[in-house]
Amino acid sequence: MSFFQAPPTLPHGYTSDRVLRSYLARTLPGDVLASIQPQLERCGALASGPLWEMLLGDLHAEPKLTQWDAWGHRIDHLEITPLWKEMETIAAVEGLVATAYERKSGAFSRVHQFALVHLLNPTSAVYTCPLAMTDGAAKTLLSMGNRPLLDRALPHLTSRDPKFAWTSGQWMTERTGGSDVAISETVAKLESGDTYRLYGTKWFTSAVSSQMALTLARPETDPPGAPGGSGLALFYVEVRNADGSFNGITVNRLKDKLGTRMVPTAELTLDGARATAVAGTANGIKNITPMLAITRTWNAVCAVSAMRHAIALAREYANRRVAFGSLLRDKALHADTLAGMQAEFEGAFHLTFRAVELLGREEAREITDAETQLLRLITPIAKLTTGKQAVAIASETLEAFGGAGYVEDTGLPRILRDAQVLPIWEGTTNVLALDVLRALARVGSLEPIGREVKARTETCDARLAGPAETARRAIAHAEAWLMESRSRGLDAIEAGARRFALTLGRALELALLVDHATWSLAKNDARPLAAARRFARNGVDLIADEDTLAESRALASDEPLA
Repeated sequence: MSFFQAPPTLPHGYTSDRVLRSYLARTLPGDVLASIQPQLERCGALASGPLWEMLLGDLHAEPKLTQWDAWGHRIDHLEITPLWKEMETIAAVEGLVATAYERKSGAFSRVHQFALVHLLNPTSAVYTCPLAMTDGAAKTLLSMGNRPLLDRALPHLTSRDPKFAWTSGQWMTERTGGSDVAISETVAKLESGDTYRLYGTKWFTSAVSSQMALTLARPETDPPGAPGGSGLALFYVEVRNADGSFNGITVNRLKDKLGTRMVPTAELTLDGARATAVAGTANGIKNITPMLAITRTWNAVCAVSAMRHAIALAREYANRRVAFGSLLRDKALHADTLAGMQAEFEGAFHLTFRAVELLGREEAREITDAETQLLRLITPIAKLTTGKQAVAIASETLEAFGGAGYVEDTGLPRILRDAQVLPIWEGTTNVLALDVLRALARVGSLEPIGREVKARTETCDARLAGPAETARRAIAHAEAWLMESRSRGLDAIEAGARRFALTLGRALELALLVDHATWSLAKNDARPLAAARRFARNGVDLIADEDTLAESRALASDEPLA
């Protein structure tokens, strides 16, 4: 009889997630956990059941843009996929944005919200993309305090009614540059009051199906405004007019992307799009800071969520697949590989949810000055560190399936393609590494991170002394490198910024792992201890002490080294 390999099944998203459940048990007050647990169980079942089945049932579904009707009229009709239509309802009803703003869980409302995101993201076909931008738009409008716009948009952005709820786009990227938004070419022409008409091209606009967007443009003023980023302003745009027609917007095309293919990412031309200035006619880049803090947090949570999903499938497959006479799970080398992946996920999880905790405490106004400084540093660090980890884990997952991991119909290649957006969207690893340096300049020193690592490791269980010391040594080395590099000039600091930032991220991950492992040992669970030890062996300190700038430039340009 011919052999057919049984495919992996996806375990219950919540009850099978030891890391999430133990973290919530340690972090949340008992009454808060009891109140949200039924929803977590429901969303875990939804993610691993109906949503997973829908995703596997139509792996090749993509949004469709019809630009012209049969009679030659430009219509730019967008049809999203069935799974996205389902997620529109689920996201609103379950409050994936609303939970953060209702604050029923007080300072833990962000933990509640992002626990839901962690569960639902992997099988949502990246519907978390517009949700992240929606959350970012809500936060930005609240931060700017523009009452008419708040009254107009915030009820929609935070609604639990699918018929009333909106999502928001984020239109920053232009042909002139991605991360360098300061050279935006979009022009804003004053119509009256704070109403403008926008003219320009937005080269990469995710989730064009959204009802509104926040975007940057350069107001035409007399005399002309300041050049560069300070001369840009932040604008609020509703995508459609009251009659349903586009608001001075033409959809040139949908982007043909490597991954996130259910996300309708478009190239737009703005030809007189009516817009409202959110906060004056300047400092637009500064004014999007609240949005970036939120979307980068979403990016990190989705990276962690993707890791968890991939490992769950790889582990389940190892329990089914027989090779060379025994199950893969019983092969020492395969077990070692999965263990390394699990340790990376656990470190990434605790770093990300530490950032989430701090965000929630800040919004509840229960944060200390020291924690505020830590939050400013940890947000870009979490985003850049987990983005790289997610791609590595996705790649290892495909390899864990052998040839099946390379076959489209298994659904596995999609995991790797979707993961690749995580180190790119909301700032590449290099851009985020430079943001860490800028945040350090504002905070003044590495003390907030050093203080966090010390607090998480100084009273650890004796069995964790080695990993604790590894984390502390990495931070000490990073601080020494920063001081020494400053004496060599800006180029020396920038050349090592990626290794520096990743070292900070990995040291924080290890310290937080040590802290959680100490708590878990008291609960007779030694698995986090094993994760901390393995994570330390995976490598934490990535800093190079020697001056590598000349060699790097020679290798980058492939020119002779002087």
